[in-house]
Amino acid sequence: MKVNRKSAIGVGALIAGSMILLGGCAAGGSGDSGDSGDSGDTTPITIWVDIERKPALEPVAKSFTEDTGIEVKLVTKDFATVDQDFISQVPTGKGPDIIVSPHDKLGAYVAAGVVAPLELGDVADGFAEASIQAMTYDGQTYGVPYSIENVALVRNTDLVAEPATTFDEVIANGTAAGTEYPFLVGLSPEQGDPYHLYPLQTSFGSQVFAQNADGSYDASQLVLGDAAGQAFATWLATQGATGTGVINANIDGDKAREFFLAGQSPYYLTGPWNIPAISEAGINYAVDPLPSAGGQEARPFVGVNGFFLSSKSTNALAATNFIVNYLSTEDAQLALYEVGGRPPALIAAYETAAESDPDVLAFGAIGQKGAPMPSIPEMGAVWSDWGNAELQIIKGEGGDPVTVWDTAATNIQGKI
Repeated sequence: MKVNRKSAIGVGALIAGSMILLGGCAAGGSGDSGDSGDSGDTTPITIWVDIERKPALEPVAKSFTEDTGIEVKLVTKDFATVDQDFISQVPTGKGPDIIVSPHDKLGAYVAAGVVAPLELGDVADGFAEASIQAMTYDGQTYGVPYSIENVALVRNTDLVAEPATTFDEVIANGTAAGTEYPFLVGLSPEQGDPYHLYPLQTSFGSQVFAQNADGSYDASQLVLGDAAGQAFATWLATQGATGTGVINANIDGDKAREFFLAGQSPYYLTGPWNIPAISEAGINYAVDPLPSAGGQEARPFVGVNGFFLSSKSTNALAATNFIVNYLSTEDAQLALYEVGGRPPALIAAYETAAESDPDVLAFGAIGQKGAPMPSIPEMGAVWSDWGNAELQIIKGEGGDPVTVWDTAATNIQGKI
């Protein structure tokens, strides 16, 4: 995440104030690195990791091997399908000891019995509370977080100098800029993208599942098809092919990035993962909260990435040692930040990154007002119908947008 470069004094106070630190997790996990935890077992441990994060883990793995004598094998996997591979292969004994994964997969992992709880001890104290909560399911912690991420509105400041206060103003500014596209967001041509469009949806007061007082989601209360959701569907139709055409179903994620880098739009709804490319392209930009389209606050989904322990690990003590004591260090978390551009979950690393990269602060401040991505298994039944309904509405297919939306909600309810 690299954008504006200015001093970020007080970042620690900002994240600590909004994501209050978790004090005193369960006992265990001393927080000291070293060879404690391998118990003399030199069985190698295997980590499934995507190609982006692999370079950041290589020096950490090397250090662990030097300290313990235990080899760490980094196996590159496709991040899009790794969760299903993990669920299917762990029971057969062919899975890894550790997996890198977003937290919203945790509910499915727990339901399938493929992850084991971790005792973080004092190590948990160094992380933002929200990130530890994301690694927790049914009262047990299952992973060590390393990043917190969400989308925001990236603005080309040479094309639009000041942030907008409403989504209508975004489109007016984008139109006045004279570029080919007033606004860009990437959508899958086959499945849409409810994740990226969610802040627009929440600005109408629409959610997926109802939330309990503690912020957890109630899987028994699907609220996608309520009046707020219908209002969003009606508005979305006005933004698609039969309306303004501002939200274009033919522009996928790669095209949206390409067009923004080419200066073909002043606005790009994206996450920190695309900031390095924008910075390298020499574009002058700012990171803004997405203004409301529906009158309420636009709240993006907040996702947390972390490392999880397989319930069938062949060397669980060493794997636990690696996760808890090596991947929780500032150096490891900063290395992962450098390759991915996502704000570190470890507060010390967050503060360090923000000193030279205030976009960490910008994305982090927006994320603090976001909605946590549900990790309940029922979310697996939501994405397809939800995304397809949005795609139909954007394309102007399927007739009345409220009917399309309600049908999707009914189908989802039937699945869960």
